[in-house]
Amino acid sequence: MISLAELQRRIETGDLSPDAALAQSQAAIDAHEKAIGAFVCRSENPRAAGTGPLRGIAVGIKDIIDTADFPTEMGSPIYKNHRPRADAAVVMTLKQAGATIVGKTTTTAFAANDPTATLNPRNHGHTPGGSSSGSAAAVAAGMIPLALGTQTGGSVIRPASFCGIAAIKPSFHLLPKVGVKCFSWMLDTVGLFAAGVADLAQGLAAMTNRPELLSAAAVKVPRIGVVMQEFAGEPESAGAEAVRIAAAAAERAGASVRALKLPEIVAEAWRIHPTIQDFEAHHSFAWEYCENYEAMPPLLRGRLDESRDITPAAYDAARAVAIRARAAVAQVFEDVDILLTLSAPGAAPKGLSSTGDPRYNRLWTLMGNPCVNVPAFIAEGGLPVGVQVIAAYGDDARALAAARFVEEALKRG
Repeated sequence: MISLAELQRRIETGDLSPDAALAQSQAAIDAHEKAIGAFVCRSENPRAAGTGPLRGIAVGIKDIIDTADFPTEMGSPIYKNHRPRADAAVVMTLKQAGATIVGKTTTTAFAANDPTATLNPRNHGHTPGGSSSGSAAAVAAGMIPLALGTQTGGSVIRPASFCGIAAIKPSFHLLPKVGVKCFSWMLDTVGLFAAGVADLAQGLAAMTNRPELLSAAAVKVPRIGVVMQEFAGEPESAGAEAVRIAAAAAERAGASVRALKLPEIVAEAWRIHPTIQDFEAHHSFAWEYCENYEAMPPLLRGRLDESRDITPAAYDAARAVAIRARAAVAQVFEDVDILLTLSAPGAAPKGLSSTGDPRYNRLWTLMGNPCVNVPAFIAEGGLPVGVQVIAAYGDDARALAAARFVEEALKRG
């Protein structure tokens, strides 16, 4: 994989020019894209910016995020050859930091259930996860050092786990969503994929102009609460093993580690997540569903068919539960610095008929907390399994610092 932080270091010292760094990514895309299928479209002759902390850094953009220089097709024939007039706000933050957008990465149709043809670089017989399939696969295959995805249920953390890379779903609203196709305005969150946690921090800090995200001083030796989210069902053995290995490594590195049980209202929030998501999806996809019903992706169309009867009263009640649960989660962080939990039930499922189950991700999307995937375990078939490091809402610096602590502890063994 290509380390963003290492590229930045080499560019800053003059050991590597921005154009040469960009050329490395172009060569890697040429070498691997045919086998993986991570891109919908890409630039044939990208140019590096002359200034900015991300100059020379090639970035892939999930194809539900508007780009003026590339089509935004959202994985659906409804938007075939659709050319937005302007870049999404988050794309402009990258360009203003000097990054070069080299292409659009594949997404499940409308970032929902219908899979792409993208393959998992770790094992081509398995899904890379979704809905940010191409972004995760492109980083994992070593094609690009940074990619954007989005998460409404588990679409950043889960594919990162399946592909064995780092990813962050930042605190809700840290990154702007203007120009991103809406699924659920209460849940949608823009996230990043990179080779390691330090790379995520460099990318996010440059995009947001928040140098505090680079500080490792936020958590030296964290107090860790391990939560297995029993209300979400039993994990597969590989998922449970990833958490066990990560917790043990952190404890050997000096962290305080203890099991925690989340309050019942938090479990209730997990149960009502689909009510909020699907009620808002009917509004977000009203034009597509009503005017282009037959052209809608079949799995998403069926999901909307099944959820037509959600009432405004049920939606309002679900939002009230979410508000109470967020307050309860905030209290949990009075006793611990971070939570450690599952990124996915286990390793990536075989085949491409499913992108995997988001049941261990969706609560934290609803809560709005920053979540970082850290690869922790290699299961049978060379398939990675990650763990989530979760900090309090708004404390993205702590989430990144603690994830770096866990990452380094795992490397030491």
